[in-house]
Amino acid sequence: MLAILIAGGVALLGTLLGTRMAIKVLVAKGYGQLIRDDGPTSHHTKRGTPTMGGLVIIVSVLLGYAAAMLITQTVPSASALLLLFLFVGLGGIGFLDDYIKISRQRSLGLRSKAKMIGQIAVGLVFAVLAINWEDADGITPITNAISFTRDLPGWELPTVLLVIWILLLIAGTSNGVNLTDGLDGLATGASAMVFGAFVLINIWQSNQNCSLFPGPKCYEVRDPLDLAVVASALTGACFGFLWWNASPAKIFMGDTGSLSLGGAMAGFAAMTRTELLLVVLGGLFVAITASVILQVGYFKLTKGKRIFRMAPLQHHFELLGWAEITIVVRFWLISGLCVATGLGIFYWEWVIGL
Repeated sequence: MLAILIAGGVALLGTLLGTRMAIKVLVAKGYGQLIRDDGPTSHHTKRGTPTMGGLVIIVSVLLGYAAAMLITQTVPSASALLLLFLFVGLGGIGFLDDYIKISRQRSLGLRSKAKMIGQIAVGLVFAVLAINWEDADGITPITNAISFTRDLPGWELPTVLLVIWILLLIAGTSNGVNLTDGLDGLATGASAMVFGAFVLINIWQSNQNCSLFPGPKCYEVRDPLDLAVVASALTGACFGFLWWNASPAKIFMGDTGSLSLGGAMAGFAAMTRTELLLVVLGGLFVAITASVILQVGYFKLTKGKRIFRMAPLQHHFELLGWAEITIVVRFWLISGLCVATGLGIFYWEWVIGL
């Protein structure tokens, strides 16, 4: 438990103090956000706001985890290292995307194919290692079964299909957070709630782990307590960054932050055996992603008609005249309800012993 507190505290201080320094450096270098002309006109006032703040989140999470391991004299687990690899790897792809936007002064960075190839490459390494990295008891960070609150009996996939499933999970969550990151503090606050949920889930799974307390309700999850340390670092880093990212934002996380945070959510879902539960925990991200899919599909089917005034969903409400801060707070409330519902389902399943 001490490691969890240390990781969260160090990561929070890292973003709280480090982001202020990053803002000064990014402003001095002129690394400001470019705004698309086809977006809401109110966003034009944000042109030039420093971006790539996700770098501070990544560094703070790594420092928080490292500090927790050093102070508690704990050896990093395979699960935590793999999760951090996925987190940093996707952040690297996002950084390239952000840097191209800034250096070439355009609103589009990496081409969609290049970004997809990068996500697949990082996800493939993560999936293959997580499927094959056995501990002394033969348990791997990821199993071949699709999971809800634990592995679903009879839902085991062949290894090839499992890898494809993990890649789809990573692509869906990373792009979902990326689409949500359109208003000041929206994605950061919602992400903090989801990672906070994974702290609780991992602590509970550690206390009810089959290696310590075998029984019909135990969880066969590898390294749950170490995963809780990483989740705590991510939660703290998001809260600290939110101080500067809340409206009016002094800095944006950019794709560097959104892709890394989304990838981490996918990693947690796969390793804690809560892949389908993530749809509930991250309900806000799912709804916003669905709004884009529906908008594009309907536009193509009807040859020009739209369901929403603009997608992603948050921009639809902007064009309806809602104030940005109103949208953000209400969407945070929705995200909080989704997280509470997901945790309730997780605990309810353990109580009834399905």
